Amino acid sequence: MSLRVIVAGATGWAGSALARGIARCDDIKLVAAVSRSHAGLNLGDVLGEPRLDAPIESSAAAALAAGCDVFVEYTKPDVAKGNVLAALAAGAHVVVGTSGLTDDDYAQIDAAARERGRGVLACGNFAITAVLAMKFAEIAARYVGHFEVIDYAHAGKVDAPSGTARELAFRLGRVKPPKLDVPLGEVRGPRETRGATLGGVQVHSVRAPGYVLSVEAIFGAPGQRLHIRHDSGESAEPYVDGALLAVREVGRLVGVHRGLDSVMTW
Repeated sequence: MSLRVIVAGATGWAGSALARGIARCDDIKLVAAVSRSHAGLNLGDVLGEPRLDAPIESSAAAALAAGCDVFVEYTKPDVAKGNVLAALAAGAHVVVGTSGLTDDDYAQIDAAARERGRGVLACGNFAITAVLAMKFAEIAARYVGHFEVIDYAHAGKVDAPSGTARELAFRLGRVKPPKLDVPLGEVRGPRETRGATLGGVQVHSVRAPGYVLSVEAIFGAPGQRLHIRHDSGESAEPYVDGALLAVREVGRLVGVHRGLDSVMTW
């Protein structure tokens, strides 16, 4: 029996790539989509993919009337939290690909998910190479005392830092707090130049043309330095396999789980 899936943001950069990926699957069926700009149309017609036959709705609430096993959130930060909570209330498991949700947002989502016995898999990045970069950075944080995160994205990205950078900072801070030889309160000059503190880790966001999405963890020790960096290209294709894995596996989770590696074997 196929998993019934709704994709919110199905006509966007990443969502459309995932929808086309679902069209190639025998075990997943896309039953509805969310896109304000294409509401009332058929997703297969919009994407030029005849294997997709799903109505496009203007809101998550309208799409959820179709019923689904998994709801994929791939929209914008200002509506993502509401969409996720609506999906949980409708009894669906949720995969979150939208960036910009905070730790407080996820705490509220976790409570709602556990109350309903549903899983939420929140992935700052579905690319396998990004997942590996995060795992390598977590290992490095065990042995190196000083580390910070730099987040790079195109000039038009409104959320800062990116979901990938948030997830990386969250993971590193969970390993241990980094050392700060000069406490932030003793910085001479604008405090903001030291970045924002997320999960106890300093995060710096760069927004400029020429970037798509990149994240870098920098580790420093006396006489040595380590850079672990992931760079994304123009295509959303690298995210598809990871997102499909998340869709297939989220049903065995309860509550919020951060990172695709939550359902990967190591």
